[in-house]
Amino acid sequence: MWRPKMMQIPTPEEALPGRKDALSVEPEHFVNGRDIRGECPPGLQESLVGMGCFWGAERLFWQLPGVEVTSVGYGGGHTRNPTYDEVCSGHTGHTELVRIWFDPTVTSLDAILKVFWENHDPTQGMRQGNDIGTQYRSAIYTPDRASLETAVASRDRYQRSLSAASYPDITTELRSGVVYYLAETYHQQYLAKNPNGYCGLAGCQVSFPSS
Repeated sequence: MWRPKMMQIPTPEEALPGRKDALSVEPEHFVNGRDIRGECPPGLQESLVGMGCFWGAERLFWQLPGVEVTSVGYGGGHTRNPTYDEVCSGHTGHTELVRIWFDPTVTSLDAILKVFWENHDPTQGMRQGNDIGTQYRSAIYTPDRASLETAVASRDRYQRSLSAASYPDITTELRSGVVYYLAETYHQQYLAKNPNGYCGLAGCQVSFPSS
């Protein structure tokens, strides 16, 4: 069956090459002033999640207890240091992501994933509601195999709840070791800067099981 190119992830050979240098991004989180650049700070843990448009998704997580830093960016594809326009073209393979640095003594990956699963529809493939294309696919990218196993287990638990509510199979992409590229400054903490800005988040109204 033929599908528009934007609904298919390009191969490395088809993808835009991007650029050697990272985009210039202001370092300070607009809400809490912490540095959003670089590697995960010592003592914190990292998770990357894609839930469709990253504006509303980031706001969900910066409000959570134990979450120290959030940022938005791109990952899961092939293009180095992509721009937003390139990601929107469908020719990078990247999806829109929120990077979450959290304190494991205050919260847990399971708690992060509960918010992830309950606040979008993870069964829609290359779309989220009216937002259509590869950049809107659901994704969880982890820094290591242990946290990937936690994410897979959470998916399987949530699938049972979704199936009981007559939803189809989860299409969320789960991988470890994905390279993350920070998005442009104007996307960072967008809904704090623009309180009436667009937020297309809509979950399935199915609770994530406690065990």
